[in-house]
Amino acid sequence: MELKEISKEVRKNILLQIYSAQSGHPGGALSCADILTTIYFKTMNDGDKFVLSKGHASAALYAVLAEKGIIAKEELTSFRKLNSKLQGHPSLLKLNGVDVSSGSLGQGLSVANGMALAFKLDKKENNVYVILGDGEIQEGQVWEAMMTAAHYNLNNVIAFLDYNKLQIDGSNDEVMKVAPVKEKFESFGWYVQEIDGHNFDEINTAIENAKKQERPSMIVANTIKGKGVSFMENQCGWHGKAPNAEQYEQAMKELI
Repeated sequence: MELKEISKEVRKNILLQIYSAQSGHPGGALSCADILTTIYFKTMNDGDKFVLSKGHASAALYAVLAEKGIIAKEELTSFRKLNSKLQGHPSLLKLNGVDVSSGSLGQGLSVANGMALAFKLDKKENNVYVILGDGEIQEGQVWEAMMTAAHYNLNNVIAFLDYNKLQIDGSNDEVMKVAPVKEKFESFGWYVQEIDGHNFDEINTAIENAKKQERPSMIVANTIKGKGVSFMENQCGWHGKAPNAEQYEQAMKELI
């Protein structure tokens, strides 16, 4: 199956989870779906690690794990339910396939650095992939982690910025301006690429370029919040809201 078709199934899985729970974060889960699909189905090798720093987009991670057969699709309807393995934020204590418990925004890159440094010390060739939210980089710890990765030449850290330019309270520019992100990341000593975060060829090429570098890599992925569902696209109101029955039916029809 081609990545485009897998990603469509991932988006359907995301909506199923959030509709079943009547809770969750569809906007940011849908915006990073193509990145996650490419990482898990094209580029990540055995032994590599993945950190979903923007842990509130957990439905996207579980959706991909379901397509990989790591969790049963029947489990998706248990999302955010009491005692479910599919917690609102990923928990490695609950679910095989989750490498890092995440969701406290700003911390994921620091954890990824620790994993990457451990790989270096153990003389392993594995990479650590990270997805950060653009609202998340308003957290100061992200920039401390940027300095750390550059200082230790952690070229096995390959990070993505899910740059949909919207967060829960509005646009990045309204809440706390983060632009120009490419220049800021470069000033911290990272190798930076800017791509269309919904173009599978660009995502894959950027990852392959990152693997050749002698320093950490940041891939600024321009994305659309709510991508794939017309009435959710570019709407910050869909950051953390579940669709009703009519909206769910419409969204699934669009994806089919």
